[in-house]
Amino acid sequence: MTGPDLRTFDSDGTVMDGARFEDYLQPAALVDSDHPAVVAFARDAIGGARDPVEQAVRLYYAVRDGLRYDPYGTPMRRQAYVASACLQARHGYCVNKAGLMAAACRAVGIAARLGYADVRNHMTTQRLRDWMGSDTFYFHGYTDVWLGGRWLKATPAFNKELTDKFRLKPLDWDGRADSIYHPFDLEGRRHMEYLAYRGVYADIPFDTIRAAFRQYYPKMYGPDGGAAAPGGDFAAEGAAEAAGR
Repeated sequence: MTGPDLRTFDSDGTVMDGARFEDYLQPAALVDSDHPAVVAFARDAIGGARDPVEQAVRLYYAVRDGLRYDPYGTPMRRQAYVASACLQARHGYCVNKAGLMAAACRAVGIAARLGYADVRNHMTTQRLRDWMGSDTFYFHGYTDVWLGGRWLKATPAFNKELTDKFRLKPLDWDGRADSIYHPFDLEGRRHMEYLAYRGVYADIPFDTIRAAFRQYYPKMYGPDGGAAAPGGDFAAEGAAEAAGR
């Protein structure tokens, strides 16, 4: 039996799970696009839009700003990564918010899959850096959305309220180009640096991500192997540090 695949790649798009295009339109265990709450959320978000690009953009902003970014509030349990559970919680971080974006897209007939990358966050809070033991976010999650005959990256992680407090430029998306983290903040300081890619999946590879976190973030895990979230207000931490810069 082989272990989790933790290979890295210089470019994106490596299919890691043998998925076919039609799999990116179907419900999955964690990307539960057929869940009634996800379907209702997606339909409400798109309103009367009929064009797939406009629909996808509306879904992006509904996920980005309708769910608070919270790196402390998602326990390392499979159920917390289910799209409908993330929606119900109304908060998440890049991985499960990207999963909800993919689920919402599939719910309205837009193909979507999950992509992962390693990024160095130069602007994270000291408390989060201390908890993780690193400023590198392994398996940062984004959503690949099929529009105009190609895959486009959408990153609905940081809600606008959060970016305002951190003094970061909000990450917008027009459905015609990639939406990836800005390299610099509003004052020209280094923000996000992409280091490597981890491939794409039809469903959130929970076991692989859990294995990666245990390997890369040993400080987060106690003697029983579980990661206990520290709690706290990440946005307030960022606002306080931004005010002191």
